[in-house]
Amino acid sequence: MYDIFEKLCEQNKVTPYRVCKETGVTTATISNWKAGRYVPKQDKMKKIADYFGVTVDYLMTGKESSEEKEESELNARDRRDIAKDLDRIMGEIANDDDSPLYYNGEPIAGNKIDLLRNAIEVALEDAKKKNKETYRPYKYKARPKKGKAPADGE
Repeated sequence: MYDIFEKLCEQNKVTPYRVCKETGVTTATISNWKAGRYVPKQDKMKKIADYFGVTVDYLMTGKESSEEKEESELNARDRRDIAKDLDRIMGEIANDDDSPLYYNGEPIAGNKIDLLRNAIEVALEDAKKKNKETYRPYKYKARPKKGKAPADGE
């Protein structure tokens, strides 16, 4: 099971230490898991799985559960990234850094800014999901089984 964790770290170009820091799981937990002393508790496995955008089932077995649809859903890390981007964009709008915001030649009223914020948030979420499918397609496609070579003509 730890092998799957290592593979995910490698694919995502992160160290186990970084995963620990960003998820709050202790390095001792990961070390004991690696040594085979025990498997992390369910809540810690969920944090790790969410970090990588996979299911706990995948983290434990290396196989996606057909019942759980985690394909391109956003994990906690994605949501943090979106929140940072959204705060930055809304900060620039609020500070009038470039100029006041206009629509049809009229300045946008303060009460409409919340609607704009919601629209931008939805757009950022959609873009993140699309990027996960586009730039990490290996994760969302059926994987060939190891050890089986394709037959002639396949």
